[in-house]
Amino acid sequence: MPSTFHDSLFATITELVLCHSPSGAETEIDQWLLQKFQQLAVSAWLDEAGNVIAKIPGQSQRAVAITAHKDEIGAIVKRVGAAGRVEVRRLGGAYPWVYGEGVVDLLGDRQTVSGILSFGSRHVSHESPQKAQQEDQAVKWETAWVETKSTQAELDAAGVRPGTRMVVGKHRKQPFRLKDYIASYTLDNKASVAILLALAERVKQPAFTLYLVASSKEEVGAIGALYFSQRQALDALIALEICPLSSEYPIDDGVAPVLLSQDGYGLYDEDLNAELRQVAVRQQIPLQLATISGFGSDGSIAMKNGHVPRAACLSFPTQNTHGYEIAHLGAIVNCIELLHAYCQG
Repeated sequence: MPSTFHDSLFATITELVLCHSPSGAETEIDQWLLQKFQQLAVSAWLDEAGNVIAKIPGQSQRAVAITAHKDEIGAIVKRVGAAGRVEVRRLGGAYPWVYGEGVVDLLGDRQTVSGILSFGSRHVSHESPQKAQQEDQAVKWETAWVETKSTQAELDAAGVRPGTRMVVGKHRKQPFRLKDYIASYTLDNKASVAILLALAERVKQPAFTLYLVASSKEEVGAIGALYFSQRQALDALIALEICPLSSEYPIDDGVAPVLLSQDGYGLYDEDLNAELRQVAVRQQIPLQLATISGFGSDGSIAMKNGHVPRAACLSFPTQNTHGYEIAHLGAIVNCIELLHAYCQG
């Protein structure tokens, strides 16, 4: 694939990353996606659970969904304290030490308030709780806070309250290019949403009715995908995801996507996986196979709950998952190529 496509893909992922979308507060990315699907002349809508769904009619009555969750991890406000200090707790698999001290955004009801995720001073003795962070234990949400330097009245006016979502500051989310790699927060799962958009642009007459689902609230239990798959009869569901690079898994970094056989929620469908493997062979697309733990997807969770008869998870190898992630643009492109061929039948 020409490098110009890598450039275009990088630009699309950048736009997606810069749309804040912590689980359950996904309005910014919803508006962006609906506008994008409209520009592509693809019918799309927002359902009651917050899923953005695009439908491409097919040549048969069969229905297949390809999902990519649009929500990101972050934190949720527990308490608005005195002197502008805000206490937060994790939302999804977020750890404060991954973000480090720096700017975060509190998405108030009426205004976004930026503050500094803070861990306390280093120049302390054992009389201060921060000493333990230097010697014995990782920073936890319970010992971190967001310093806003705002008054209680100012925070009230902005709509910052218990339940307000916190995400990494927008200026810190700008993706970085490392040759043919993209490095960024929230590639999980904004890069997968970019795959959905590429399919919406390229797939015109699929072999089956195709639903492209940018699913909501995946990081807190695949809530959006469960709602959609419970109400829409599907022959299969293919989830798009990141795949963690780790020495415990036989996965190589680079351009080859990963097809999962099992994850922490259960097995994927062997027949559907075989179909995808056959397409990869036919299209000469490299493909890796793996079983992993500490992981779940829209597909495995929907299948475990009996919402779909068959599910698969196609992913791209990613370093630093749930952190400042790094993935090869070529692996994302190969996911697009494989699924495009699969949809054509």
